[in-house]
Amino acid sequence: MTTVGSGSFVYEYIEDFPKLPAGISFGQIPAVATDSQDRLYVFQRAAVPTLIFDRDGNYLGGWGSGIMTDPHGLTIVNDIAYTTDRKDSVAVMFTLNGKPLQVIGKRGVHSDTGCEKPGELVPRAAGPFNYPTELAPAPSGDLYVSDGYRNCCVHRFTADGKLIQSWGKPGKSAPGEFHLSHSVVIGPDGRVYVGDRGNKRVQVFSADGKFIDMWTGMGGPNHVALGKDGLFYIAEQKADGAPGHISIRDASGRILARWPRRHIHGICVDSRGDIYAGSTSNNAVDKYVRIR
Repeated sequence: MTTVGSGSFVYEYIEDFPKLPAGISFGQIPAVATDSQDRLYVFQRAAVPTLIFDRDGNYLGGWGSGIMTDPHGLTIVNDIAYTTDRKDSVAVMFTLNGKPLQVIGKRGVHSDTGCEKPGELVPRAAGPFNYPTELAPAPSGDLYVSDGYRNCCVHRFTADGKLIQSWGKPGKSAPGEFHLSHSVVIGPDGRVYVGDRGNKRVQVFSADGKFIDMWTGMGGPNHVALGKDGLFYIAEQKADGAPGHISIRDASGRILARWPRRHIHGICVDSRGDIYAGSTSNNAVDKYVRIR
């Protein structure tokens, strides 16, 4: 058995965890999420974008064929799937069996940021959307979208999809500047945590976009997930010759555990504290079973 972590956060590492049916292989996996029954949803760039597994890795089914162009973000809250379709520039909510509930944005219509190459520092900020990365609900019912690959913003919407505000501008250092706002998650107090990947930091804002805090000392955050334990699980990119890492931080940004791992693009944690990690490089999902 291979173990990772330290202190109160020690895990058994299981590489290539899900059991795929014969003849099926994973595509790139930008995101993973679990539902109220701890079933695992693997969001992938393939003919069937969403594959479902039980907590033992057994295949249960899939959905999404023909309704997604470029899957990127997946968050499940109260058994609703919140997704982004990056190249189509839409944010879409689904039931857990794949029925579309709501679409924000117009497919194939991109806001004018002056950016043509995804991931570059954009010339200017704009409204929704230009290659959005993640959709997340707040306890208030508002919806937040990180819009980062060809924009540099976070957008806040009402529950029925009306734009309330946008914030962010291109930049590399000051609060409120983003170079690829790649992930967004909302705390139980309404605080907004944004993975500012190109700047290797997480920025923390109030519900209405006022800067509160900044977490540094990490590789570029591919994804930030919030566990039921109130802790933040971060998939960090390789940085400055160091390997990528999984890190666990409390709500003040203090590191509780951190260990190196192979590439991860999306991360989630289930109700038992087990971690799942999806990769766009290895086309794989790993599991970390919490021991203590």
